[in-house]
Amino acid sequence: MKNLLFLLFISLATLATAQRGWEAGAMIGGAHYFGDLNTSVDLSSPGPMLGLVARYNFDDRICLKFGGNFSQVSADDAKSENVYEQARNLSFRSDIMEGTAQFEFNFLPYNHGTRDEYFAPYIFAGFSVVNFNPTAELDGTTYELRSLGTEGQFQGEEYYSITGAFAYGGGLKIDVNYEWSINVEITGRQMWTDYLDDVSTTYPDLEDLESLRGPTSAALSDRSILVEGVNSEQIGQPGRQRGDSKSNDQFFYLSVGMVYYFGDLKCPPLLR
Repeated sequence: MKNLLFLLFISLATLATAQRGWEAGAMIGGAHYFGDLNTSVDLSSPGPMLGLVARYNFDDRICLKFGGNFSQVSADDAKSENVYEQARNLSFRSDIMEGTAQFEFNFLPYNHGTRDEYFAPYIFAGFSVVNFNPTAELDGTTYELRSLGTEGQFQGEEYYSITGAFAYGGGLKIDVNYEWSINVEITGRQMWTDYLDDVSTTYPDLEDLESLRGPTSAALSDRSILVEGVNSEQIGQPGRQRGDSKSNDQFFYLSVGMVYYFGDLKCPPLLR
């Protein structure tokens, strides 16, 4: 019985001295998109990423993290090494606003301001709510693609511009001093839509599209060009593949940030 009470006391003391409390900071980095207009994992066109993060530490291993991020992603078939994609000749750019919540696990015990537990690699997973708005340029003018129904969507049946995403990734946190730490992360978002780039299924009938949405919609739906050895006519024929709806779009961040710790390490009441 004495041994059991002693173990219980030690357990309570450990929980009481474990790191708890909030920390918050800002992140900056680059964003990359992968989807129908970037099938070769091309990393040559990163967009900016800015974010705010808040983390609650339950102990030295488990955290709950909240974030709000702004980023911009883009892709262009003209940069592809795939000749079919070169002939398709589509492009897009999209601003992304995101709110996210994730559970985080430190592989090593992490306590701010200590000599032995001042850094930790970590992983995390959670969910995000994402707002996006794909655009493309035609004759010097930028158009919002969703409202143009470029794959033949009827008015009122356009894809949603707000969707969910599975968030996952990993990073490394390192103390600068007791309050401040540097966080380096790589994180991905597996979206619940295939329309981040406005490309998913097949080409519509361009005459029907033009009568329904106007000539700009038809022009942005089929921007294909002739590529020697690939096509002798524009490839935008009704029903021909425009994208791959079997695989949803993704985007990734590589970021670094400074985080300030508001919590403190308190001795357990029984030891005061």
